[in-house]
Amino acid sequence: MLSVIVACFFLILAAEFFASPAYAGQWYTGSLVSPSGTTREGIFNVEPYSSYNQPLGRFGPHGRTLPAAHPVQRMFSNSTLWKYGVSQDFSIQVHTIVDYGWKHKDGHSHGPKTGDIPVDLLYRLVRPDPVHYIPAFNLIVGMIFPTGDYTRLGNAQDGVGSGAYVFRFALTEQSTYTLPGNHELRLRVWNWFRRAVTSAKLVDMTSYGTTEGFRGYGKPGMSGQTGFSLEYGLNQKWVLAMDLARDWSNGSTLHGHDNNRAYVYKVGTSATDWQIAPAVEYNWSPRWGVIIGSAFYFSGHNKNIQVSPQFAVNAMF
Repeated sequence: MLSVIVACFFLILAAEFFASPAYAGQWYTGSLVSPSGTTREGIFNVEPYSSYNQPLGRFGPHGRTLPAAHPVQRMFSNSTLWKYGVSQDFSIQVHTIVDYGWKHKDGHSHGPKTGDIPVDLLYRLVRPDPVHYIPAFNLIVGMIFPTGDYTRLGNAQDGVGSGAYVFRFALTEQSTYTLPGNHELRLRVWNWFRRAVTSAKLVDMTSYGTTEGFRGYGKPGMSGQTGFSLEYGLNQKWVLAMDLARDWSNGSTLHGHDNNRAYVYKVGTSATDWQIAPAVEYNWSPRWGVIIGSAFYFSGHNKNIQVSPQFAVNAMF
């Protein structure tokens, strides 16, 4: 299925490459996965995403494809990126996330749950110069604040936070190339790194999988993502987009005492995955656009094989 999707994507791209008329002043929404850089000074950018996640299977410890563990975890998420351009080369962004999950026999979340909130500072290290093929380089530095529920849970589905402050940073690159027929191709490359700087105090049922009577501490493992995206302008309003990314994470650590006062110490397993996210963008002005597509996870270990259809609106004020 994945190979068919990728093949169709590039067949459409090739057809439009030879057939589309010339359009100047390309409008973009941005791909599904890639982080964007700074926004223009005085511009307020809002981009709400809606997505649905459901595992179709899982990757075993050696990468072998296995059936999904039942009952399966389902999740609907709404994540919104709020960004403001403080100056030409400096922006600040806040990312709010609201989740609603459900699982057979585990019940449903007690309503929509607000997750941990990242706050980032973005600085453009190098301004782009297309004439000399110099791309834009951005540095993103931020902290994920533990605002999501993670301890003393009434239901396992309510655990949407880690309880820890997590430092994160990224380096991003963005460049745009004009292809024959005056079609623009935008390339983004990025590398995220995240590391928890505090531990979470855990009591009873928590997002770390503990149950009633547990007392102790937990800490998320290091994690990151590396990837690139391509956005090809069919015309000024329509864009084909694709992301390819690799995620990795170390296992979280857990230590404390259970309800029998027995000492518990656990280190979770590490995990990786590869995902591809084809999408279509439509922009009816330079400041307004929509994107629809889906992420597909096609390789990895100790991770679910997920499909994640997504829809987003991008607005600049």
